[in-house]
Amino acid sequence: MAAISMRLPVARKAVEPSAPRGGEKHLVAPGDTITTDTGYMRGHGTYVEEEKLIASVAGAVERVNKLVCVRALKTRYNGEVGDIVVGRITEVQQKRWKVETNSRLDSVLLLSSMNLPGGELRRRSAEDELAMRDYLQEGDLISAEVQSVFSDGAVSLHTRSLKYGKLGQGVLVQVSPSFVKRQKTHFHDLPCGASVILGNNGFIWIYPTPEQKDEEAGGFTTNLEPVPLSDREVISRLRNCIVALVTQNLMLFDTSILYCYEASLPHQIKDILKPEVMEEIVLETRQRLLDLEG
Repeated sequence: MAAISMRLPVARKAVEPSAPRGGEKHLVAPGDTITTDTGYMRGHGTYVEEEKLIASVAGAVERVNKLVCVRALKTRYNGEVGDIVVGRITEVQQKRWKVETNSRLDSVLLLSSMNLPGGELRRRSAEDELAMRDYLQEGDLISAEVQSVFSDGAVSLHTRSLKYGKLGQGVLVQVSPSFVKRQKTHFHDLPCGASVILGNNGFIWIYPTPEQKDEEAGGFTTNLEPVPLSDREVISRLRNCIVALVTQNLMLFDTSILYCYEASLPHQIKDILKPEVMEEIVLETRQRLLDLEG
């Protein structure tokens, strides 16, 4: 017989209404008029009709000097050079791998755009091509950087740094790319004992913080030792905190995740996804972030 969870109504904490720094965002729906001023240039997510600039997607209006564009709130990933992404290998082809990165088209990782095991620097040979499945095979998860974007929107990746490469044991959380805040670094070792890679493409990888970085392997060896229960509990709590933040429409970055983790500690891991608990810990997180900005 399945267990039934019954919850009594609880009084919600009052939180002071406070606008984020920089004021409220200008949100529009498709068909809304953004401006009638003819001096603006048309950007992504807009079109001109009867001398009016009109939104073609639902999202937030962004202005850069005279350029006006609408950034969609929920969309597939649109690659930009320098972005950090987490992806899954879907196909091994001649001298390249196809990678699923939550974009409209599969991304490409060329054999020449990756480190060889041990960090060797040499031309790729026929032997390397034959050994491609020894490096990466279908289903493997990788972290990589966007090297270039093709005219059709497809993305070319590279893993030429030792911080990129094959991912070992951990948990993958998929969110909308619009929830991931752009930062200088997307690799974070959190003080709670786990690390996260916040992929710009909305793929978030949570894994136990390694005791020492294995620089010699060139990003191809994965540690398959059993993960201790304490580490698994931290990873599970972080995963539920990220789901809670996204459900309550809060941006994901290292500080928001850490504050949410700390706010969730009085609760059991499985209770974090209950609607009233989710709302309570995210409200506390939002308040701490506003205090930090203030």
